[in-house]
Amino acid sequence: MKDRRCVDDLTIEELEQILLIKKREARMARVRRLASAGRMIEGAAALAREREIPPVEVAVTKPAPPVRPREADAFHSLEVDAPPAETVEAVQRAGARQQRWAKLWDRLLLVVEMGAVIGLVVVVASFFTELRTLNREVATAREQPTPTATPLISVSVLPGGHSPPTVSGEVPDHLRDWVEPAPPVVIPTPGPQAPTRLVIPAIGVDVPVVEGDSWEQLKKGAGHHVGTANPGERGNCFISGHNDIFGEIFRDLEKLELEDEIIVYAGAQPFRYRVKAKRIVDPDDVSVMYPTSSPVLTLMTCYPYLVDTHRLVVIAELVE
Repeated sequence: MKDRRCVDDLTIEELEQILLIKKREARMARVRRLASAGRMIEGAAALAREREIPPVEVAVTKPAPPVRPREADAFHSLEVDAPPAETVEAVQRAGARQQRWAKLWDRLLLVVEMGAVIGLVVVVASFFTELRTLNREVATAREQPTPTATPLISVSVLPGGHSPPTVSGEVPDHLRDWVEPAPPVVIPTPGPQAPTRLVIPAIGVDVPVVEGDSWEQLKKGAGHHVGTANPGERGNCFISGHNDIFGEIFRDLEKLELEDEIIVYAGAQPFRYRVKAKRIVDPDDVSVMYPTSSPVLTLMTCYPYLVDTHRLVVIAELVE
């Protein structure tokens, strides 16, 4: 019975036997072709026919699992011509050069990265050093006593050798006003209703309030803008402070919530306000300083922290 199985169903031994049969059939066909052409002697042709192996039918017992060709054995049986020694050396030299350039490039990138990290550390360190310096300045400014009024001119006589007048007529009349002691110049001081202290329990703020909001004045605490309303009065009481320098008194101002309490003291008199709104505005938006028809407290600081491109405004109303 003829075997009709697929090649993939045959075992390796069966495939080798079939291959051997095919080779012998091809060889015998070649011998017969040569003998018919008279190119082979009769004895050799007879010997070749005697050695011919008849076809062998393969006995099938059970289906064998599929076997993949032995590609590795076939690969190792191939003979590959070795490349010339010069080509091998050239390839090796090229590979060595590439490795050297790769190592050099890696080292260069490492140096650049280290430089960038060191530069960033220097910038951050200088920033925080400057920040500590500013905070020390505000602490020193708060410890200094409030300056008293002093006259602009402290001399009693003109320079040039004149002694103080003791006898009438010693100093000419038209020069007498110049050598008289100058009256003291009075420095404006906060009025009795001006804000002197700011307390915000929700964020732990308890700082003094000074008149004015210039650079030097804000070193001593929060600054009440001159010309705005006093606590409890009808109008806009505008107070500002820094959030990242000079003590960072308004560092957590953004954490205030609606209905949080703010207490502003005018001397010993407290005035209580409730937060009603929060806004982020541009630095040139001065509308938040406009007067109001009702008692309003406006607190302002820079925003966001350490960037300071905008202004954070908290608006509170007086509690009756």
